[in-house]
Amino acid sequence: MPYLIDGHNLIGHIRDLRLDDPHDEAKLVERLKRYMARKRKRCTVVFDAGLPGGPSRELSSSSVRVVFAHGGTTADAIILERIRAVRDPGSLIVISADRAITAAAARRKIAVLAPGTFAAALDALDTPDEDDPNPHVSPDEVARWLRIFGAEPDDKDKDG
Repeated sequence: MPYLIDGHNLIGHIRDLRLDDPHDEAKLVERLKRYMARKRKRCTVVFDAGLPGGPSRELSSSSVRVVFAHGGTTADAIILERIRAVRDPGSLIVISADRAITAAAARRKIAVLAPGTFAAALDALDTPDEDDPNPHVSPDEVARWLRIFGAEPDDKDKDG
């Protein structure tokens, strides 16, 4: 099931993201990309007041579509329009706490997930599972550990 996400609403529920950070949208999108890749899901995240407005090619990927509201509309209006237009309401999960959005989703029998609940799932993704025999490490984390131990990413195993 794809997700339809009220971006700024979700940011307000993530412990280490702040709405007054000029890079909050990009930081959320990076987390969503990791989450969607790991869960093999797709989402559309909608933000208010982006320039030039519309889909963002720079931030979007195959699993995360990023849309910015242009002047004259809002993220809420775009989400409401998508809720009304979805052909298979059972195939969508809306993430928002906005009452108008959750009410519209309920009328169409679309599943709604509270942003705090989804934020916890995103946070859990960044928490290592010590029982996981194959821990997932980001390329940035690998590079950081290589720097700490003085190895270069191109170093080959010289013993074998």
